[in-house]
Amino acid sequence: MKSNLIKIYIFSILFMSDFAMFAQPGTDDGGGGLEDEDPPVAPINSKLFWLVLFGIILAFNFFRKRKNKTA
Repeated sequence: MKSNLIKIYIFSILFMSDFAMFAQPGTDDGGGGLEDEDPPVAPINSKLFWLVLFGIILAFNFFRKRKNKTA
């Protein structure tokens, strides 16, 4: 059971790591000026579904294990 949970954690970390891979690179030249134009916003709406899904699955597993320990 513990190895399955570790596999799920590893899978979710690898699957969710694409948030960082698809982040938009900055155009900072080190000047630090506040009057420059802001870069366009990076959309994350398409990945929020997976984030919520994995969060619900992990919470369900956590509370199920907690219930089994007390019973």
